[in-house]
Amino acid sequence: MRRPSDTDAEAGRTRRARLLRFTPAERWIHQSTAVLAAVCIATAACLYVGPLAELVGRRRLMVILHEWSGIALPLPVLLGLASRALRSDLSRLSRFEDHDRRWLKAAVRRRGTSDVPSGKFNAGQKIYASWTAGAGVVMVGTGIMLWFPQLWPLTLRMGATFVHDWLALAIAVIVGAHIWKASGDPGAREGMWSGTVSRAWADREHRLWRQELEGRRPDPGRPSDKLVKAPSARVERE
Repeated sequence: MRRPSDTDAEAGRTRRARLLRFTPAERWIHQSTAVLAAVCIATAACLYVGPLAELVGRRRLMVILHEWSGIALPLPVLLGLASRALRSDLSRLSRFEDHDRRWLKAAVRRRGTSDVPSGKFNAGQKIYASWTAGAGVVMVGTGIMLWFPQLWPLTLRMGATFVHDWLALAIAVIVGAHIWKASGDPGAREGMWSGTVSRAWADREHRLWRQELEGRRPDPGRPSDKLVKAPSARVERE
């Protein structure tokens, strides 16, 4: 039987030092939604951008893929509501607290946001999540109106077309910005792909969440990092 070496012990300590950020269910929801959104955006480009439409052809297939990927877009989140972890994260995303306002103020003034403690999600992530959720509802609603035009008067169809087309362009730009931002943060990408992050990254980007996982929370009466005991930690265990 092989005796554990110092390298094995160090590897074990490294694994234990990582924090669980997203469960497999949450990662599946994010990746499934991303795939459906990518199909929606790509097929929309093939329908509306002339050179792409000529290059790809098969317009009827593009329409079918666009319609069905669009109508399926909310399904991963709706199915994911069975996950307690997702419900907890949605609750976090829906709360805008004092430290979020400080983070947003620092971002607007182009100061270092890493100096402002954040929870599991910072203010920018909360705003992005709220915006995409609202935009998604509008896109599905207007898309259904365009899918079944015979059910609606001409004025409503024209309004739905205008909103659907311009909001689609805004979504493409903002999703592109989201991908660009994620590309510059290896820790965030690692958290989404593997589910865990290092303590150093969590302490730098989401300090309040890291303290919460370790059984501590900031004193609500002070904006400093004075700590008091809080409930159980949620770290990755072997």
